[in-house]
Amino acid sequence: MKMIAASAKIHPLSVIEDGAVIGENVVVGPFCYVGPKVVLHDGVELLAHAVVTGRTIVGRGCRVFSNAVIGGDPQSLHHDGAETTLTVGEKCTFREGVTVNTGTTEGGGKTVIGDNNLFLANSHVAHDCILGSHIVMSNNVMLAGHVTIEDRVILGGGSAVHQFTRIGRQAFIGGLSAVSYDVIPYGMLNGNPGLLGGLNVVGMSRSGMEKATIHQVRRAFKQIFEGEGSIRVNAAAIRDEYADSEPVMHILDFIAADSDRALSSPNRGNKG
Repeated sequence: MKMIAASAKIHPLSVIEDGAVIGENVVVGPFCYVGPKVVLHDGVELLAHAVVTGRTIVGRGCRVFSNAVIGGDPQSLHHDGAETTLTVGEKCTFREGVTVNTGTTEGGGKTVIGDNNLFLANSHVAHDCILGSHIVMSNNVMLAGHVTIEDRVILGGGSAVHQFTRIGRQAFIGGLSAVSYDVIPYGMLNGNPGLLGGLNVVGMSRSGMEKATIHQVRRAFKQIFEGEGSIRVNAAAIRDEYADSEPVMHILDFIAADSDRALSSPNRGNKG
């Protein structure tokens, strides 16, 4: 049995399967498909030919444009067919041709997307990815499985992110870059193979970060990546010095955390 709010507007040429839950003021345009285990929260809008399928929850105020497929099965040879999930936060926009997959059993069974994210045309979020909020994925960006992206990251057009890679908050990934290693918070990576060229100073400034704090982060960056020791040794050595600097601690905690990938650096990330 469908559960469709009285205020929802469903075009008669769309298919809403039994079991779907449709919230208040949802708008579904023509030729859309909504699967039987989908929840569309209040104010969601599906434009013509949009598909939402799988065990998928789409948060309040999201927009899904034409030919996007949200909640499709994972593209993984290891997926055993078990029912897995996709959860999307509020006010996300999925432009034309975007694809987002549910999780896999071996990867924890869930793909999670935060709030206020913008996915431009033909970008892809694979199985078991965990995304924060206020992220911009430009046209044709590709995330492989198990990728983690923190808040306010911008990924330039055509960039590709290797499976199990982490990208720290407010990092910037240049267009057509190949991201094979973890990218620190506030980092700026470009090229193929991707090299950490420095810090996203423009983004830091636009976010309201004070100049003095930016200078602190730049000084810490040099100590971490230009010091004599390895990246992790250098980072651990300056922890006490920057205990009162939240942005620097973001970087140091990111470096100290367990990961399946090496760390990007100006030397291709193999200094670890």
